[in-house]
Amino acid sequence: MKWLNIILAILIVWALFQQQFGDGGRKELKAKQLLLESQQVEIEQLKQRNEQLAAEVSSLKTGLDAIEERARSELGMIKEGETFIQVINQSDQDGN
Repeated sequence: MKWLNIILAILIVWALFQQQFGDGGRKELKAKQLLLESQQVEIEQLKQRNEQLAAEVSSLKTGLDAIEERARSELGMIKEGETFIQVINQSDQDGN
């Protein structure tokens, strides 16, 4: 009976060790949960970015205002009959 108790105690200790540190144990589970949380945050950010891009594409397809705004800001274009005036501050010329 004494040997049986010792063997059972060893098996219980081994099972607890496997539960904590073995394959699929708590340590590995916690690491995978942290990875999952970080990936979910990244996915949410990418979804928001995709929504913004989809709205921008829709705006560019349907309206001329967005195209005109882009041409003005990114390409420096002006409308026919408009006068472009560039104001240079004195502090910009001094290099400040």
